Amino acid sequence: MMSGENQTSGQAETHVFAGVLLDFDGTIIDSTEAIIEHWKRVGQELGIDHNEILRTSHGRRSIDVLRQLDPSKANWEYVSAMEAQVPLLCSTPAVEIPGARKLLESLDQYQAPYAIVTSGTKALLDGWLKVLQLPRPQEVTVAEDVKNGKPDPEGYQKAKERMLVSLSPGVPRDVLVMEDAPAGIRAGKAAGCFVLAVATTHKVEELKEAGADWVVRDHRFVEVEKVSQGGFRFAFHGVL
Repeated sequence: MMSGENQTSGQAETHVFAGVLLDFDGTIIDSTEAIIEHWKRVGQELGIDHNEILRTSHGRRSIDVLRQLDPSKANWEYVSAMEAQVPLLCSTPAVEIPGARKLLESLDQYQAPYAIVTSGTKALLDGWLKVLQLPRPQEVTVAEDVKNGKPDPEGYQKAKERMLVSLSPGVPRDVLVMEDAPAGIRAGKAAGCFVLAVATTHKVEELKEAGADWVVRDHRFVEVEKVSQGGFRFAFHGVL
């Protein structure tokens, strides 16, 4: 049974966590248009309708998508080079999810343990962080770091274990995952985490069906503060 402080008041809920694991695309940034352009280029190269690719690609590693489309391209050299071009070639750059920058700055301010766990490559993550000048997380788990991508829990499980091993005795041990996609929600839940979903790319019903513990519109409805007994209290306002 998961421990930790949990309070409910109307449409606002609070819970104390040891730290937070954040998905990136769709959760911290919205690169929808850039990704559509990207898969159009890949689709033209492979002779595949990009709309077919987009139906199953969101929240998944490109290497896993390519294993189904063209196994000859499913290698890290190709995928990293391909994704490194996304921030550079897109005509519509990524934008921040509302409230995301403030949330990251708050986590830094309170020295809260946090990490990004993304289905993108290191090249893609580094590219967007540089272009958007977002705070750089203490730790990252990228596509190359795991054998199995989301919805497999491997990425979140590894990041959670690294986070918890450094905690002092008595500190709350619940870990929060922030996600936007059903595949990522399932991965977070399978890793034994609580999951907050932001309704930025999928319908609220889909996020709840995937197992999200809370759903909010975006990060403007999330607040964090340090608590005296250890851990960090997250408040979720306007829970959907």
